[in-house]
Amino acid sequence: MYECFSRRFILNGELLDADSFDNSLVYEGDSIYEVIRMTKGNPVFFSDHMERLESSVRMQKKKMLVDRETLRRDIINLTKSNKKKEINLKIVFNYNKGRNNYIAYFIQPSYPSDEQYRNGVKGILFYAERKDPASKVVDHKLRSAIFNKLILDGGYEALLVNGNGQITEGSRSNIFFLEKDTLFTAPDGSILNGITRKHILELCRENGITVKPEFVMADAISDYESVLMTGTSPIVLPFCCVDNKRFKVSNPLISELRRLYIAKAEESIIRFRSGSL
Repeated sequence: MYECFSRRFILNGELLDADSFDNSLVYEGDSIYEVIRMTKGNPVFFSDHMERLESSVRMQKKKMLVDRETLRRDIINLTKSNKKKEINLKIVFNYNKGRNNYIAYFIQPSYPSDEQYRNGVKGILFYAERKDPASKVVDHKLRSAIFNKLILDGGYEALLVNGNGQITEGSRSNIFFLEKDTLFTAPDGSILNGITRKHILELCRENGITVKPEFVMADAISDYESVLMTGTSPIVLPFCCVDNKRFKVSNPLISELRRLYIAKAEESIIRFRSGSL
């Protein structure tokens, strides 16, 4: 099954029909990628995603395959060929045996339903660590193992647990624990610095919400009132349970953080439209 979820895609700056898309462009060799939410046909927090992409490229000792302004133009051209305006955009730098390719295409999003925001979703504990948490690099083996476990257990997201029994992050999100109006999240440097997480932390500072950069132990999650994930697709989404432990879903702070984030995302769209990179 092809990942490309639109009629066209970009390959090295050229707009091509999706019939010529091949997953090997992404999954053979080494790939560094970003997934950006598109709202009203515009990328949300484009500059932040570009900064992280550039950082991942430096950390992996690779080279940038396209500059920001060119990528911005390519995104605009690709969006014109796509009818869906609420979708996710995937940008991939693929390095395969001396052949380097830059690919941009739309992927089918997995946005939570209104019911999932109201009632929460199921999480599972998964004992694994990403090899290089600071870089957004495709890890086929880990991704496949987590996907299979989620299907088996009927879970929405996996909370990764390191060798010390500490919960680090989600398989495709960042994780926060909530107790008495204080949020707890893994320290910077030990996880992927999620774009949504970054802006949630900024909103917390601006609105006087206490955040403690502390690991939560997997065997102590029952000590917390609520658990939530942040990410490109879920934005701010609560868990109703993690394994067999249940948590409070209805919390005014969770709803307020989602509202504040959406407003901030709208501001980023205005900056993209104005050409601010």
